[in-house]
Amino acid sequence: MGIKRFRAYTPSRRNMTVSTFDEITKKTPEKSLLAKKKEKAGRNSYGRITVRHQGGGNRQKYRIIDFKRLKDNMEATVIGIEYDPNRSANIALIQYEDGEKAYILAPLGLKDGDKVVSGEKADIKPGNCMPIEAIPVGTMIHNIELNPRQGGKLVRSAGQEAQLMAKEGKYAHVRLPSGEMRLILTRCRATIGTVGNADHDTIKIGKAGRKRHMGWRPEVRGAVMNPVDHPHGGGEGKAPVGHAGPLTPWGKPALGYKTRNKKKISNKFIVKRRK
Repeated sequence: MGIKRFRAYTPSRRNMTVSTFDEITKKTPEKSLLAKKKEKAGRNSYGRITVRHQGGGNRQKYRIIDFKRLKDNMEATVIGIEYDPNRSANIALIQYEDGEKAYILAPLGLKDGDKVVSGEKADIKPGNCMPIEAIPVGTMIHNIELNPRQGGKLVRSAGQEAQLMAKEGKYAHVRLPSGEMRLILTRCRATIGTVGNADHDTIKIGKAGRKRHMGWRPEVRGAVMNPVDHPHGGGEGKAPVGHAGPLTPWGKPALGYKTRNKKKISNKFIVKRRK
């Protein structure tokens, strides 16, 4: 997918880039696979803000994605590649031989008319889903399950891929995009290939208003606040942080401080930490 640049006829256009949407072949979503998406603006069930800087933005509807791919040994034809406002990756609308339609993550190279299939006997080609025990070592995969039949949880963003490094007993060694090496049950499923829309991370937002359209509200730096509002606040003019390291508004260490629980059960499945 290419990147479109603009002539600088306004200050905001000078650095703005957008996708050319070359991969998109279908403009309107499948109505039967849409769901309502309630705007929460970062608030929990008590109405308190638990995630800051969220709210507003254009209305969106959720596209119901089939992350499980449990319909084995039945070919499905790709009807179209669509844009999904809820994720960085594009999605593909597929139709099975019995007429059922579903959305899947669109891998790199998938086109209209291509056939995809799930199951142990599927071919090793982009878009096909199968248990890890049936995938050759060295294959690039995405949409990886953590527990059998749970649905893909790992490697679902645009341009991401993991590599199957080895198989040992009932576990497989998978290298994730972060560099982390992790043990995953070979009974878990994964999809062959790399997630599409690889140029997503090179897009420049260009202006604040475009970020508001996405549902992001303004963020104020702690250094420009008063001491009562933030640990970084206060001072006459520009002042340093004044602590051993940067802090959150609530005084907890930030930016590089490890917050993962040392007793987390899944720690035993991590062979090598990310870089």
